[in-house]
Amino acid sequence: MARVGWARITAGLGLAFFSFGTIIAMTAPARAENEHVLLALPAEGMQFLGYYVAEDLGFFAEQGLDVKHVVLAGVGSFNGVVSGSADFAFASGASLTRAAAHGQRMLAIAQMNNLPVWDIVLRKDLAEVGHFDPKAPLSVRAKLLEGRKMGTNGINALDHAYLRIVAKQGGFDVESMTVSAMAPQDTLAAFARHAIDGFVSGAPWPEQVEDDGSAVAIAIGANGEPASMVPLASSLVVTRPSLCAEHRSICMKMGHAMVMVSKAVHERPKDVLALLQKRFDKIKPDVVAQSAQSLAKIMPVLPVVDPKAIRKGDEINIDAGFMKADDLLKSYDGLSTDEYVR
Repeated sequence: MARVGWARITAGLGLAFFSFGTIIAMTAPARAENEHVLLALPAEGMQFLGYYVAEDLGFFAEQGLDVKHVVLAGVGSFNGVVSGSADFAFASGASLTRAAAHGQRMLAIAQMNNLPVWDIVLRKDLAEVGHFDPKAPLSVRAKLLEGRKMGTNGINALDHAYLRIVAKQGGFDVESMTVSAMAPQDTLAAFARHAIDGFVSGAPWPEQVEDDGSAVAIAIGANGEPASMVPLASSLVVTRPSLCAEHRSICMKMGHAMVMVSKAVHERPKDVLALLQKRFDKIKPDVVAQSAQSLAKIMPVLPVVDPKAIRKGDEINIDAGFMKADDLLKSYDGLSTDEYVR
């Protein structure tokens, strides 16, 4: 029996299945059809390289998966898995642990990075007034965020938490910032007309404004900033435990596809760069190349979920003020497995 996730997006919540018939031909052996799933992304951006590489280099097809994707902004992607309207999501460790604290224990089967995927950028003119020094400690650079109007992909999502934690390094009240959620392209437009002073986002959006000279980077996640957020699982492949229990082959195929992604990113960088330049063809090739290099730095060679990175999600939620210390999980058992990437 094969899983149909993509058909549910217009039908509302719930699960949809269909049964495969046996294909019998007089001159050819029977051949099983692909299994179908819906994968949710929090946004369109290169930090979700795992999906783009698996789709464009044919790894999903090679594994026998037909994967459709939908964008559910911010934590909406994770909530789509919880509700049953999506089969898999690229989500953060922070979302995983926050849900578990409320009795919604999902399962991470692959970890596609182990460092923050975001940059925090600020308008160059504002940074210059504040005597910005890119070589200064993060605590000094972060002071320039005080009182700023900032954009993020999703309120209470991990990029928002990243912004708040970096801002705390500056020693000011993070509530002095005004933070608005918006899609990446809307963020760039708002930044260009000075409706916001800066934003936090993954590649390639910050790189664009850094490249054109209109912004400077206050913090760069791929450089391990801040150290308190490392190791970080900001791009986990998450599903419901019941899906893997009932349809193990689907989780096995998804996990193996992610292993192939990691291998390709490190061993076939030219192929990966070519597909990114095709998908993001409106962006300067140099910016795409810079973004691809940064993403390769944060992707593990084998996408095994790191339990320390899962716990870091809890610590980030608490540090960002999204969760109380009393809600810290007593056990992380059952939140991740390496079964499908070995």
